[in-house]
Amino acid sequence: MARRAGTRTSDPNTQIALKLKALYSAVEQEPIPDMFLDLLEKLDRAEQVKSRR
Repeated sequence: MARRAGTRTSDPNTQIALKLKALYSAVEQEPIPDMFLDLLEKLDRAEQVKSRR
């Protein structure tokens, strides 16, 4: 993470930002649950059927 000149890592806001970025990065790495993938497939099929009409 690029820091601005004068930004200290001991600053509470910087610490919160670093921890939130780490949390979001970890969540991004998690696989998508099968039930959500199934739901997305059903929605895609429904849109395809609707667009054919």
